[in-house]
Order: sequence, then structure tokens, then C-alpha cells
Amino acid sequence: MLTAIILFSEVSFSQSIIIGNEHSRFEVGVNVGPDFFLGDLGGHRGKGTRFIKDLNLPLTEMMAGVFATLYPNEWLGVRLAAQYGKISGNDDLITTRGTWELYRKQRNLDFRSRLAEVYIAGEIFPLMFLNKNRSDYKPRLRPYGVIGVGYFHFNPQGSLTDGNGKKTWHYLRPLHTEGEGFPEYPDRKEYSLNQINIPSGVGIKYYITQRINVSFEILLRKSFTDYIDDVSTTYINPDLFDKYLSPQNAKIAREISDKVYAIVSPGLSRNAPGEKRGNPHQNDSYFTTFLKFAIRLGPIFENSFNSKSYDRNVASKMRCPPRF
Repeated sequence: MLTAIILFSEVSFSQSIIIGNEHSRFEVGVNVGPDFFLGDLGGHRGKGTRFIKDLNLPLTEMMAGVFATLYPNEWLGVRLAAQYGKISGNDDLITTRGTWELYRKQRNLDFRSRLAEVYIAGEIFPLMFLNKNRSDYKPRLRPYGVIGVGYFHFNPQGSLTDGNGKKTWHYLRPLHTEGEGFPEYPDRKEYSLNQINIPSGVGIKYYITQRINVSFEILLRKSFTDYIDDVSTTYINPDLFDKYLSPQNAKIAREISDKVYAIVSPGLSRNAPGEKRGNPHQNDSYFTTFLKFAIRLGPIFENSFNSKSYDRNVASKMRCPPRF
């Protein structure tokens, strides 16, 4: 895609910079909206499922960012974007209506994390592609799809609450809560806080004017890690924390790795090593619902959305003379 853009684009310098030909355009903008975590922690009532059914709306966080998009033609765009926000999950918020959710509620774990990401993605406008040979086809409302590749940073924290009700937050990766990096668990490598993701989604774009537009977009990020929430597989022997961590971290790790709240199993004070803590067969993900505002840069050669031709001379003829 990038090679094609380079081949079909040329940069000319005059009174302004024009990327490509008169059909090309360059837009910059901002986006903001709620984001939602999809992983082991939290979830809705019933058996854990994927995507929207498993959302905890009280854990809605916000994400905001900036983007720049190059459109070599009307049906294709290449976007570079950067976002910053937060994500979180909490077993305690699960609504109890049956037995499936009780096991997750009994687990009683939580997390929060700040999250920063950058990605490059292609935008495809299918209706514009199907009508690419019609110069008069200029609708204001245009649906589109998005697919790309991204890079993000996270750093999960978990909470502990003392007898007085005071809550403190602790970074989880240094605590090795599931034995990541311990010789006793050679299959559990210490996870990286920087990961690759695959952003994909759909949106709809509306042109207020030829220069200003707004979009509504749903964008899912598929990740390749199950440790965004620091929960993936099984409980470990808590004595290993004393073996490999400092006394201070070992104490925190013992408490924060297993905060069982005995609902299904009355009297249970701690889960046995090897008991299920998370689902290692499904990686974590998150998604956003963005409201996007964009402005087109450079000269505009079209006279209207229904124009049948693109005339460079129109732009120059309508300019004010440099002197009076």
C-alpha cells in the first residue's frame, strides 16, 4: 500500500505543498472517546464470552489522540495515529445472577493500567471504490473499514485494601504473580510491557464542508499477549515469592496474587497451586469508540461535492491579487 502511494504521488512546491495530484488530499485531526478492556478480569453475568456481552460499563475509561491521513484517491487512505488512555478490569463488579460468574467474583482480582499506542492503518471506502469511475459521485456520508498494525505500552497495577479500608496500588510485573521467569515454570516467560497489536474496525465519515469532516469509529485492538491484566494461567506456590523476590515484594506478591473472596467455596482462604487463575487460550484485547474531527490541508480544487471536474485554474483565479 505504501509503495503504491509513493509511485502515484509527487510533491510539488509552489505557494503551498501539494501531495499527489489534484485528487489527493492530506488530513490531520484529533479523536476522543471511551475505551473498554476485554480480558480475564471482570466481565458480565453468565459464562465469560467475547466482545460487547462481557463489558463492565462502570469500568469505562477514556482515550484521546491525534492522527494524520493521506488519501491518494477517494477510496483509500493511509493513517498514522497516536493515542493515550487508561484501561481497567475488576472481578468485584460482576453482577451475580447464577453460578458461572461466581467463580470469577470469588477470584476477586483487579487491575488498572495507563496505555499508549501508535499505529499505521489503511482506510477502505467500499462505496467510493465501487463508484471510482464516477466523477460526480461525492456523497457527504461515507462508511469505511480500517485494518493496520500497531505498537503499544502498558504497565498493570493491582490493588490491596488494608483493614482500615485504605487502598494502595502496586505494579504487578515485578511481582511475578504467576511465576513468570521462575525456573519452576519454564513455559511462563516474563512478559514485555511493549507489544504489537492489530487494530481493525469500521466507521462512518461525514463531510461538513470540503475541508472539515467528522467520523464515528469503533476500533478493536487484537493483542498477542494475555498479560495486559497480569492474569493468564494458574496459581503458583506462594513460597516461591520468598525464594526469588525481596522480602517486601514477596509479602505484596503473596497478598495480591490471590485475593480469594470465598463465595463458591466457603472457608477457602487461598487457592491451591495449579488451580485455574485465568484463561491462557485467549489473548487480551481492547476497543475504542471514537469521535473524530479532521481538517483537510492544502488547496481544494473541487467546486462542490457534485462537481464533475477538477480544475486547478479555479483555485488560482479565485485568489486575491498579491497587490492592490
